[in-house]
Parts: sequence; C-alpha cells; structure tokens
Amino acid sequence: MPTAAARRRARQGAPAPTREVILDTAERLFAARGVEGVAVRDLAREMGITASSLYNHFPGKQALYDAVLERGLGPIVETVAVAWQDGLGPERVHATLDRLTAHLARHPHLARLLQRALLEESPAVQALLEGIAVVRKAARDAGWEAEQVPHLGVALFGMIFAYFTNATALRRLAGWGDDLFSARALAVQRRFLEQAIIRLLGPRPRPGPRRPHG
Repeated sequence: MPTAAARRRARQGAPAPTREVILDTAERLFAARGVEGVAVRDLAREMGITASSLYNHFPGKQALYDAVLERGLGPIVETVAVAWQDGLGPERVHATLDRLTAHLARHPHLARLLQRALLEESPAVQALLEGIAVVRKAARDAGWEAEQVPHLGVALFGMIFAYFTNATALRRLAGWGDDLFSARALAVQRRFLEQAIIRLLGPRPRPGPRRPHG
C-alpha cells in the first residue's frame, strides 16, 4: 500500500525522487530492517514510484545498499584517516568530532545501519575498522598496552556512534525533553566526546626523576 508521502506525490504530480532522496529512504529502511529485510518493491512503494523507475538509478538492491554505505562511510573514513596524526591537541580533537557529529546528525539512521553492517560482518565496513587503527599511535603515546588497543578502538566506536543508535534510550535515562539532534544537544555530546577522548588518549606525563632517599 503506498505511503502517505507517495499518495501526496501522485496527487500533486510531484517530480520523481532524486538520487539523494532514494539514498535517504534506503538508508532509513536498511537501518530499520536490514538489507535482507527490504525488497526493491518496498523501497519503490515508500517513494511512490515503480520498481522499474528505481532501476533507472541503481541496477539492483545490492548496488543501492553499497551506494548508501559509500555515502555514509566515505566522510567518516576520510576524517578518521587524517585524525590526530600530528598529535592529540584539543583543537584537532574538536575539529574531528565536529565533522563526525555533523555528518551523523545529517544522516540520523546511518549509525544504526553501520552497527547492523558490523554485526553482519559486511566487507563494506572493513575500511571503517581499518580507519580506527589510527588510534594505535595515540594509544601507545597514552601508555596503553598493545593488546588493549582493539578494546579501546571498539570503546571509541561505541562512544561516538551509540548516541545516534540509542537516542531514545538516552533521552529516557537522562530524563531529557530536548531533541537529541538539536544544536544544543549535539554540542553537549561533542563536548563529552572531546573530554573523554583526551582523557583516554592524551599523552601521559612522563615520570620525573626519583628523589634519592635518605
């Protein structure tokens, strides 16, 4: 059955959805149901178009899924790949988290989609896992042992993405009435991440010379 949006589009003679609208719709449905739980006809019906019209943009569901992940992952991998390579100063951490938070806020279903992709061991997210490896040097400088670094990487992933995957639970736990995607709420999240990351990865002070006893 066509959605309300689809019926309005048909009544108003609205133009066919753009590529970005198709990607947005696919991102939302894939995040909610998983790639196996969404058929091409579901996507087409959601937008009030025929499946054949959708094929004019993408040759198949897998191609559409890959395009959604590429659009979502590209800016993240690019940002993480250059993050903190020249040190872990507050300005660099702020700039990195500002870009990541803004990107995830623009695509509110992306974090849940990436979580699904990780659980399904999708090869598409391998680039993201490799990008997290940039924390190795910062972790060594901060005094973490090599065997602890993978745990640290997973913890960082959780801190950054869980805000968006668990927004409803967070609102209930905190007793907030704010929209968690408002500028104010996102600023609070970014400040938390900045402080947490600097505490986790900031270089530890070198021990001073021991004072002689006696």
